[in-house]
Amino acid sequence: MTLTPAPRLPLTDGATIPQLGYGLYKVPAADARELALSAIDVGYRHLDTAAFYANEREVGEAVREAPVPRDELFVTTKVWKDDNGYDSTLRAFDDSMTRLGLERLDLYLIHWPVPSTDRYVDTWRAMIRLQAEGRVRSIGVANFHAHHVERLVAETGVTPVINQVELHPWLPQTELRSFHASRGILTEAWSPLARGRVLDDPTLARIAARHGRTPAQVVLRWHVQLGNVVIPKASSPERIRANLDVFGFALDADDLAAIAALETGERTGRDPEFD
Repeated sequence: MTLTPAPRLPLTDGATIPQLGYGLYKVPAADARELALSAIDVGYRHLDTAAFYANEREVGEAVREAPVPRDELFVTTKVWKDDNGYDSTLRAFDDSMTRLGLERLDLYLIHWPVPSTDRYVDTWRAMIRLQAEGRVRSIGVANFHAHHVERLVAETGVTPVINQVELHPWLPQTELRSFHASRGILTEAWSPLARGRVLDDPTLARIAARHGRTPAQVVLRWHVQLGNVVIPKASSPERIRANLDVFGFALDADDLAAIAALETGERTGRDPEFD
């Protein structure tokens, strides 16, 4: 049975994005097509891939084969940090689109700013061009701190519609989310379950038992109630389905306060400032 698709959140450029999507980081290419089709079959309308994930071709196959109109599906990919720069970004986009086999992309992201190479503003200028040419609907960033975003805006006048960052109960990114909200930028969470490590916390177990849900569903519901876009990865149809089934319950104020107390600042990935 198909679940109710996630609600769509507005982007400042007039587009909308499904709030909960299927993340394909570390999904092997051999499995990506079938898992993406499974996600679409149960109700997902948002697929998140990247050049670095090496599964764009299979994601594109799933989009083309799915019994769902293309305009109902939202596809994200990203330019890898080695391709930061103006001309290299344009080439990387062409390569991604060839692999995806799509005429137009819904969202293109700068995967990492890599301040040490100082090319992310040039990358952004290339993405602005791609958007102006109608090849991509929306453009945004990933793993940017607030000052990286401020520099993009100061030098180009164009604000990203979204910033995809590591975000989970240990690392709720409160200040960054506030910065985003003040500028109309959506926050998107990768590693939303802290690569599964946060799920053993007894606080989450207690909340999950009270709601008749799993700890993973509790954390994903927490993301939804914060207003985040969230893209959990899963490697089985059962987990894919369970991750989308978070719109039939709500956390109360006590639940949210208990989850807020889990903050430690711990990352599971690198700090973008030093990458």
